[in-house]
Amino acid sequence: MAASVPLDEGKAVRSGEALDVPAVDAWLKALVPSLVGTPEVTQYTGGASNWTYRLKYENRDLILRRPPAGTKAKSAHDMSREYTVQQALKPAYPVVPTMVGLCQDPAVLGAEFYVMERIPGLIPRKHLPRGLTLDKTQTRQLCLNVIDKLIALHGVDAQAAGLTSLGKGPGYPQRQISGWSDRYEKARTWNVPRMKYVRDWLAANVPQDIATCVIHNDWRFDNVVLSPENPTEVIGVLDWEMATLGDPLMDLGNTLAYWVHADDNLILRTTRRQPTDLPGMLRREEVVAYYLERTGLKPANWTFYEVYGVFRLAVIVQQIYYRYHHKQTRNPSFKNYWLLANYMAFRCRQLIKKAGG
Repeated sequence: MAASVPLDEGKAVRSGEALDVPAVDAWLKALVPSLVGTPEVTQYTGGASNWTYRLKYENRDLILRRPPAGTKAKSAHDMSREYTVQQALKPAYPVVPTMVGLCQDPAVLGAEFYVMERIPGLIPRKHLPRGLTLDKTQTRQLCLNVIDKLIALHGVDAQAAGLTSLGKGPGYPQRQISGWSDRYEKARTWNVPRMKYVRDWLAANVPQDIATCVIHNDWRFDNVVLSPENPTEVIGVLDWEMATLGDPLMDLGNTLAYWVHADDNLILRTTRRQPTDLPGMLRREEVVAYYLERTGLKPANWTFYEVYGVFRLAVIVQQIYYRYHHKQTRNPSFKNYWLLANYMAFRCRQLIKKAGG
């Protein structure tokens, strides 16, 4: 490990996304009178969803989360829900950030937002943080620690945490397949397949809920914070926007859709956004075996969950491309996402074929 690795920091605020600092400062100081000074404001620019800012006071280091400007659908960027989930989870799952306050008054920023304590640490994205080197044994330990934190989340007592209202009851797998299939139809463009075979296969193989628990729904290495002193230790878990009550194996399937090996084919390697290619990282099949051994869950057809994860990611990618195709965004990095949607459709078919489906 490196002796000194820079902590994950915010960057300059993007054009058109500036905060009304005096308004936020006044609201915060009414809530937390002990705050000293005017906050130094930076922005975390990696995400494509909610806007995230760092507010560095002289005596407090805080994070503010708000929806993008012009957001119409509250359900897609529900700050109250995200805040409430984390606040309820914190006593049972300590790696959740500490909530400071929720603002539901649109007069302050024009939208709901919430503020939480910053967790100073390292965030592994496509590569480990600059200056951090782990040997094979340490990398394996980091990998196991990240999986263990997912297992611990799935073991939280949702009723004791007061989170039973998050879910809609039994039938989570069926709802997910129907919902993501409908979203794909709505986002389909002329240059991507109908994915009828994959969608029909998923619909025909939907299992009963193997369990119902709190699931994160976006579990990736770039949503965990690592200890600066011991970079294999997970000290924070971020981005609870899509957390709900659901099937834990579907959460694991979503996670594996992002899991890319060093020896995967070129197209799949271009999708990598976390350091799962490093020597020492578990392979996808090892992740599944480890998770099932630790939880005691016994799926009748694991392939369903893996195909579901890749299909869901294909829909997300296609939804982004649909916005580009219809000139709702001009971000040039989305230009070839239709190729990724095609590849993921192919990958789903290959997984089904490999399982004899």
